[in-house]
Amino acid sequence: MSVQKHSRGNRISRAFAIFGAAIAASAAVEGGRRPQSRDLNTLGIDAQAFERIG
Repeated sequence: MSVQKHSRGNRISRAFAIFGAAIAASAAVEGGRRPQSRDLNTLGIDAQAFERIG
């Protein structure tokens, strides 16, 4: 039972991390700034590839 609770907690934490990274990256782009590499990596976006988007 504790394994299920632990796994569920990890999924919830991961969902919050993804949601937060999406908000931060979106705000950066809307503000004309480059999103932080950490946020891009959390979203599964290669930071170097993001630089090439034009």
